[in-house]
Amino acid sequence: MASHFADRLCKAVGSKKTPLTVGLDPVYSRLPAAIRQRKESGGENDAAAEIDAIFEFCTKVLRIVAPLVPAVKLNIGFFERYLWDGIECYCSLITEAEDLGLEIIGDVKRGDIGHTAESYAKAHLQNPELSGLDDVLAPDAITINGFAGTDGILPFADTADKNGKGIFVWVRASNPSAADIQDFADAAGEKMYEKLAKAVAEIANQTHRTGVSGYSNVGMVIGGTSGEQTTALREKYGKIIFLVPGFGSQGATAADCLRFCKPDGTGALINASRSIIYAYENEKYSQQYGDNWEKCIEQAVADAKIELAKAAQ
Repeated sequence: MASHFADRLCKAVGSKKTPLTVGLDPVYSRLPAAIRQRKESGGENDAAAEIDAIFEFCTKVLRIVAPLVPAVKLNIGFFERYLWDGIECYCSLITEAEDLGLEIIGDVKRGDIGHTAESYAKAHLQNPELSGLDDVLAPDAITINGFAGTDGILPFADTADKNGKGIFVWVRASNPSAADIQDFADAAGEKMYEKLAKAVAEIANQTHRTGVSGYSNVGMVIGGTSGEQTTALREKYGKIIFLVPGFGSQGATAADCLRFCKPDGTGALINASRSIIYAYENEKYSQQYGDNWEKCIEQAVADAKIELAKAAQ
């Protein structure tokens, strides 16, 4: 395995011939009925039954998408609500994804400064060295919150360096109200997200963080639904890989997201979550495949890849 995250990621994108990434945001009530009905329940809101169903569902989704996409993004928030059982499920799915050869992004959005940031970084980027945790793996990269400035980013970046991992700093969100804060400009007209992007780039552009691919292991999260002006970040920061959420259910089109790729098609990961993992709720797929929810997901991935490929032409 290559020791540099960006190099591994670029190789995976080239191998699968797509920048598409599938996000796992599992909600029990939306799982296929076949899975929910198969789990023994101790009554309404039975945590054990729910987490068992979520693990089965996510494991099957990973096996469906693994031959088709280079990476998956696991949103820890959908697991943490189940406390320790949820965290165990999250960690087990990282192992499953690793065994399937996927690059794994832990969507954890941690952020702090000093020793706290170092502890967060070790928890989420460093494979445990303690006895009894030998079989637990950390993801290949995580998302972090960079609003504490460089003091809050460096501990994560340095830990990523030591472990062959990567980070994606949340710079411009995909939700509509993000503009109220992140597009706020100072007297010189520079917006908050632009200031944050500049701080991230100062760290990302340090020579030792760049792989043979020409990309840094420190990337940015930029929503595909963000304003057209954010496209300038692509030209401004050539060594940055952008993680672009918003494709599909949040309303971003393929073209909206692909503007963060370079002309050669590299430099961005386009994430789709709900539109893929709940494809069986879409009449377009359910009419074609009926109760075969796995086939619905497989076809949704194939269609998303085609959509991105056509938009890139």
